[in-house]
Amino acid sequence: MPLYESIMIVRQDVTAAQVDALADGFSEILTNNGGSIERREYWGLRTLAYRIKKNRKGHYVLFNIDAPSESVQEMERNIRLNEDVLRYMTIRVDEARPEPSPIMQGKGDRERDRADRSQRHGGPRGRPDRAAGPATVATPATPATPADKPADAPAAEPAAEAAPTESKED
Repeated sequence: MPLYESIMIVRQDVTAAQVDALADGFSEILTNNGGSIERREYWGLRTLAYRIKKNRKGHYVLFNIDAPSESVQEMERNIRLNEDVLRYMTIRVDEARPEPSPIMQGKGDRERDRADRSQRHGGPRGRPDRAAGPATVATPATPATPADKPADAPAAEPAAEAAPTESKED
């Protein structure tokens, strides 16, 4: 059977329990028509990029579906009839991804992956010149002589360390 990924966005004023009930209803439609849900992920209440029907946030749900196209069409028809669903999108994929989606991966996993990539590519953002850390500027040990000073003239004495001076009050 063909594989699909479907994402739907549900209104922000619906509770998480109601979103789960909606997702259960849509998965039941798929299973009744000969399909199956391989994986279902609830991404939570997230901020939208732009307002949709006066909503600034929405509950996101992802389905990985293994079903014939007729059952997917029936699920989409029911999604369109439901007023709580703001947007949905279903795409056909060649193979199902066994690992969790990037949204569901923990922040520690993403940081670990980023560190692994930077080590493989020679530093942060793949720039080998920044792998060693901040550059240090070497200063000459002796002060440079001015050009108008003769070469046989003695070098200037380095400045003595300044000692803190005491102030006397009268």
